Amino acid sequence: MRQAVILAAGEGQRLRPFTVNKPKGMLFIAGKPILQYVIEALAQNGVRDIVMVVGYKREQIFDCLGSGEQFGVDIVYINQEKQLGTAHALTQVQSVVGDEFLVLPGDNLIEAGTIADFVNVGPSAMLLKEVDNPLRYGVITIEDGLVKQIEEKPEEITVNTINTGIYAFSRDIFQFIGTELNLPDVIQKMLAQGCAVGAFETEDTWLDIVYPWDILSLNNAVLRHIQPTLEGTIEAGGFVRGLVVVGKDSVIRSGSYIVGPVIIGSNCDIGPGVSIMPSTSIGDNVLISPFTEVRNSAIGADVTIGPGSIVQDSVIDEGCTLGGHFTACSGEVEVRVNDAYHGVNVGAMIGAGCSLGYNVVAQPGVIVGCYSQVQASKVIHGKLPDRSTVF
Repeated sequence: MRQAVILAAGEGQRLRPFTVNKPKGMLFIAGKPILQYVIEALAQNGVRDIVMVVGYKREQIFDCLGSGEQFGVDIVYINQEKQLGTAHALTQVQSVVGDEFLVLPGDNLIEAGTIADFVNVGPSAMLLKEVDNPLRYGVITIEDGLVKQIEEKPEEITVNTINTGIYAFSRDIFQFIGTELNLPDVIQKMLAQGCAVGAFETEDTWLDIVYPWDILSLNNAVLRHIQPTLEGTIEAGGFVRGLVVVGKDSVIRSGSYIVGPVIIGSNCDIGPGVSIMPSTSIGDNVLISPFTEVRNSAIGADVTIGPGSIVQDSVIDEGCTLGGHFTACSGEVEVRVNDAYHGVNVGAMIGAGCSLGYNVVAQPGVIVGCYSQVQASKVIHGKLPDRSTVF
């Protein structure tokens, strides 16, 4: 396989507020958009001819990835005007793909090893993964190395092998799509007509991002494999231990304590007396004021966190200003997304451009919409829509 189609047109409604201003594939994980990890995995396996299906907020993908030259690949963009499904997205590329090609989602975290063997298989085939929570995915029944059945959102779990959404196809796939909108339904049609679809499993990294708190799982997965580099300045009395990346022109001030795995972007000002604990990523141009602790969190670019704050198990999107003594409490909580409730252990999920006053307390699982304002000494909980004001 020397060509790949990346499906990156989706919006990610369940990931709001983090997808209000960006497509799912442009969510930053440990300093890079998810799409970049997919492209790098392909490039490292010699797949450099990439067709990318875009749609929602596509200009951000163009601006970030361009022609792909910086990653050693060649990207051709195809627009999907209406995001109707994965099979519909694939039909958009029929005129530009070759005889054989891979299909990958642009919103899954994969590494080079995930697809290292799969790039050498012939069509038609699916890449599978054994997971602990198969209810979220299509469960695959395998027999003699072939896919026997796909069951979407099964009521009863008999196997833990799921569809990663990564496929190897030939142009024959277009004969089966017809009016189907999603690729699992197309595969079912192929199986019903006696076509053989190979089943290949991976034990390497594959993580899906569906809900806001999934950002933390992906963040942690990437951080465990980073290479420590210190391009910034560590002042006397600053302490850095473990896998830590400090970007160019960043300053870790005296008395600050950084324990990896941690990524700190460029032009950041940390401390003095700040503690940054494992599984934390911090974007560019971030100010973390004295005597603040950040733990297991993803902090976006251009964020300011006031003194004496505690941020744990939280996602803070770009451009937020958090006043001093902000507390993001973490704990077990039921979070509602659309019409479903999810039991998770999480802190605060704060969208882009929010401004929170001094002494604000965020209860576990709070979701704060983009550009919201919260006055000082307030306790916030539940879900706040975009541009909310809490007096």
